[in-house]
Amino acid sequence: MHRRQLILSGLAATAGVSGLSACATTGQQPTDPNYPIASDGQAPAYTADELVAAGSRELGIAAEALGGAIERIFAEQGDRPTAYIAGEEASGAMAVGARYGRGALHMKDLSASQEVYWQGISIGWDIGGNASRVFTLVYGLYHPDMIYRRYPGVEGTAYLVGGLGVNYQRADGIVLAPIRTGVGLRLGANVGTMAYSRQRNLLPF
Repeated sequence: MHRRQLILSGLAATAGVSGLSACATTGQQPTDPNYPIASDGQAPAYTADELVAAGSRELGIAAEALGGAIERIFAEQGDRPTAYIAGEEASGAMAVGARYGRGALHMKDLSASQEVYWQGISIGWDIGGNASRVFTLVYGLYHPDMIYRRYPGVEGTAYLVGGLGVNYQRADGIVLAPIRTGVGLRLGANVGTMAYSRQRNLLPF
């Protein structure tokens, strides 16, 4: 009986190694709930009221001030976001600027928030530095790990609503709409490229 069990265990281990080798050969990823797959095509969405409540709490501003910015984003995107990122960032510029941030990604079907870092480079018309809180609406995100990639900024979409700066970043069907406090003239530095990662990177490229 023991010999039979050892043989069966050996066969199972061999099959597991073969399966991993096949994945490495074909480029397919092993089954992993944290890995985005093609069937991830839907996720619960947030309402405007939910985002206004969360955003006003995270940014520390009145709901009325944030409501105008969120209302405009909803109108321009024609849909509801499936996630949001709440965090803070620091940036500096002298014609060419750099921006670093850290926050938490929230999705309705996540049991807990997921940590996110971002860093980017941009070209603007201002000189100086600042720190601000950021509340980012995320469209088209159906799995949390899909957030980690580089997003080019969309030129011509940066604007101010009630003293809050808004611009868009797009990549592979995912749209990010960061809402920033205290941007002033530094809104120009928001137009560039931004990379979101699992850990902090010193280089903004």
